[in-house]
Amino acid sequence: MPKVFHPVANAADIAPGELKYVEAGGKAICLANVNGEFYALNNACTHERAPLADGTLEGTRLQCPVHGGVFDVVSGEPLRYPATWPVKTYSVRIEDGIILVGIRT
Repeated sequence: MPKVFHPVANAADIAPGELKYVEAGGKAICLANVNGEFYALNNACTHERAPLADGTLEGTRLQCPVHGGVFDVVSGEPLRYPATWPVKTYSVRIEDGIILVGIRT
């Protein structure tokens, strides 16, 4: 399956420590800016599908806004209960200040 990169946001519009909801290739995505490095993961918490973009980001730790589960934005791995399943992550690249998210087709 080839990966298609979709433009989703201007990098300058997402400050370090911020999260942003975007869509790419029909997927709901949570973008995270960790000290100028961007990460993309599925926007739905694996515990009860809460929107992760409404959560909080400390370093690479994203806390779900509903029940407090925590995920690593780099790997998608759960770091704190009640999150027990990883969240899907996506490739990110920046071209001319535009964030692109890679989605397999």
